[in-house]
Amino acid sequence: MKKLILVIALVIASAPIKAQKVYSVDAAYKADVKVFVVDAAYKAALLVYKVEAAYKAGDNDGKWFFTDAAYKATKKIYFVDAAYKADIKVFVVDAAYKAGWKDKSKKHVMY
Repeated sequence: MKKLILVIALVIASAPIKAQKVYSVDAAYKADVKVFVVDAAYKAALLVYKVEAAYKAGDNDGKWFFTDAAYKATKKIYFVDAAYKADIKVFVVDAAYKAGWKDKSKKHVMY
């Protein structure tokens, strides 16, 4: 029984974590994804809600937790100054239930 519990614990611990923990880098070449923040929700591919704790971060559903170090993040992002330079366009929303993908064709960018 102990061996079974140990095996199950190891499988769970080794499962890939896809929570959207992001780190904002200071240069485009360091980023996994280049992001542009738009001024209206209809212009965005992703509606983002900033959560206050890592355990509240979503699984590629727009709930982002900003980490304090790059190694803690699942994605490193760089905020660009023009829409044409971005991999995705995001709009920051004021409630968690509003977060999510509007353009699902871009969803692969954050995996």
